Amino acid sequence: MIVAVIGAGTMGLGIAQVSAQFGFETLLFDVNETALAKAKDTVLTSWAKLLEKGKLTAEQVEKATANFSTTSDFALLKADFIIEAIVEKLEVKQKLFQDLEAQNSETAVFASNTSSLSITKIASALTHKSRFIGLHFFNPATLMQLVEVIAGAESGSEALQKAANFAKACNKTTVQCADSPGFIVNRVARPFYTEALLIAEERIADISEIDDLMEATGFKLGPFRLMDLIGNDINFAVTNSLFDAFYYPARFRPSRMQGQKVDAKHLGKKTGRGFYQY
Repeated sequence: MIVAVIGAGTMGLGIAQVSAQFGFETLLFDVNETALAKAKDTVLTSWAKLLEKGKLTAEQVEKATANFSTTSDFALLKADFIIEAIVEKLEVKQKLFQDLEAQNSETAVFASNTSSLSITKIASALTHKSRFIGLHFFNPATLMQLVEVIAGAESGSEALQKAANFAKACNKTTVQCADSPGFIVNRVARPFYTEALLIAEERIADISEIDDLMEATGFKLGPFRLMDLIGNDINFAVTNSLFDAFYYPARFRPSRMQGQKVDAKHLGKKTGRGFYQY
């Protein structure tokens, strides 16, 4: 099976790395040549480190490298399974999948790695809605085991099974869920971020204190360190999406503090500054 991944950001390159590493011929696409070159270097460096640590053999790295390629030519995006990991904007995703549908076979399956947008709404722009599903990996995709397989109102059983089989072949644990705002994880986890931001805004505790307290109770990362890892732009967009989708409940209210971070381009690790300096 040929897999194409669209978007060479943190999530896209991670999904492409996993796909190639587990035996799928994988094409990573981005319109930005600089981002594409950086993503390729990141993937190859990651495999070199895994080889050095003894977690991959030289033969496995050689096969993974042979499976992995990049392109900025949209016309080359012809595959059996295509996964999108681009900006969280409905109209942009819809236009992308319309263009993909026009140049791919009627057996190709399309998947969005969206964190919160409706799979049914994205698919509404397509002719073959049964071949569109949600496939939500978590950051970092190379390490996190869970993958949500999301069924839109018209997603077909064959497409859902193909997506689940792909994720399982990549050594992931899958959960199938309905097309509800935030799906499972982002809906459950949202108060982890919104409550921490509210505590910081009200100066009940400072950012590092909140993170340290949460990590002391067993969380691998506190909420602010995790938001910096995910990207404040992405996290803020998801909170806004859930706030709108559930008709503005207080528990999902976006934070002015985080909104200012996004406006200032203090997005976290990827920009060198977020709630912390990097």
